Amino acid sequence: MPIVLPESFERPAADVPDAELTPQEIVSELDKYIIGQKAAKKAVAIALRNRFRRRKLPPALADEIAPKNILMIGPTGVGKTEISRRLAKLTCSPFLKIEASKFTEVGYVGRDVESMIRDLVRISVDMVKQEKIAEIEGKARAAVEERLLDILLPLPRKREEPSGEAGEEARSSDTREKLRAQLREGLLEDRPVELDVKEKTTPPLEVVSNSGIEEIGFQIQELLPGFLGGRTKRRRMKLKEARDLILEEEEKRLVDMDQVARLAVERVEQSGIIFLDEVDKIAGRESGRGPDVSREGVQRDLLPIIEGTTVNTRFGLVRTDHILFIGAGAFHVSKPSDLIPELQGRFPIRVELTPLSKDDFVRILTEPENALIRQYEALMGTEGVQVAFTPDAVDEIADIAEKVNADAENIGARRLHTVVEKVMEDISFAAPNIALKSIRIDRDYVRDQLKDVLVNQDLRRFIL
Repeated sequence: MPIVLPESFERPAADVPDAELTPQEIVSELDKYIIGQKAAKKAVAIALRNRFRRRKLPPALADEIAPKNILMIGPTGVGKTEISRRLAKLTCSPFLKIEASKFTEVGYVGRDVESMIRDLVRISVDMVKQEKIAEIEGKARAAVEERLLDILLPLPRKREEPSGEAGEEARSSDTREKLRAQLREGLLEDRPVELDVKEKTTPPLEVVSNSGIEEIGFQIQELLPGFLGGRTKRRRMKLKEARDLILEEEEKRLVDMDQVARLAVERVEQSGIIFLDEVDKIAGRESGRGPDVSREGVQRDLLPIIEGTTVNTRFGLVRTDHILFIGAGAFHVSKPSDLIPELQGRFPIRVELTPLSKDDFVRILTEPENALIRQYEALMGTEGVQVAFTPDAVDEIADIAEKVNADAENIGARRLHTVVEKVMEDISFAAPNIALKSIRIDRDYVRDQLKDVLVNQDLRRFIL
């Protein structure tokens, strides 16, 4: 029996990033950039919508509902990372991609797994800060204009004698308005001015503590303003350069960083997404020797972060209970059941992504908004060269990519980048000086560009 969707759906407050998107709308947006993989898109759309549903519940009940983390299973190059990245971009959510195998590196085994949360908070702070800067942009630019006018025409000092003061102020005001008009028209951009500039700050100091690597440069700068760049020096520069420096100062003055930090931490806790790639590389039980010794240790270090814990960051304590974790791996050698049971339980949704066929390659080359063919046509357009791919050329590129994936190593859609780059190599090299400004790429041209590589099996493995 088909499910009948309601005609209207109650919309939440607009300040919630993923509030306005239904699962159908999320899938529709993902379809613009990613071909196929409907099961994975459906799973992430439901997980995202469940976050919004949880926020509408009473706080006591909402706190009990854990996120439905997802484990994507499929070969490389089929869209696992792209789905997660587009999902985060679509909802303005803080997003971090990290390889789980990073924590098994020599000298790094199990150390500071919490660093992923601190990195996610930094990303969130930058996002919120840019949003706040956009809100005060008009006010900041108005202040910059006034400061530039003060530099170009310093205000007259008040005299003790009142005689003639009114006339001088009037003349100064008229001159100031003339300069304002010239400033807005861009006539004074190269005019030299002098400006007091803060000295460059030294890189923040890093210390390794029980909670990981933390930056202490900012704290020292707050305690000792003159120690890390609090002093100023007078510099002579062009007005357009001074504008950028003053704008940066005004943005720092107008943006409340305490509020930014608070909102950033809240956004991480409620909307953060962490993409754990190469989960299959840490799948394995304790064997007592060899590289497997570190694998279960990393799993156990990841477990409390995924289950929900509190991490101390420079911007405050962060709870990870409701961060959405999306795990991914090819699982060619290992399988999800090789993960420790506790970690398996924290990825309740399993989605298998299907390998890409030739038809998928054709669609990837032409349909998405960021299609590879469109990218190369736009790149060559900057050189005044109009490149057009015929349908049979696209079909040939897809066919070659599929064959090379079958003969060498299946790297999915990434093979298309290699093949198209080889096809476009001569045109890209000659584009600045090419006489023919309109080039048509057909099947014969593709075959001619790749004939040496396709005939030689060893060369094919090396080049493509």
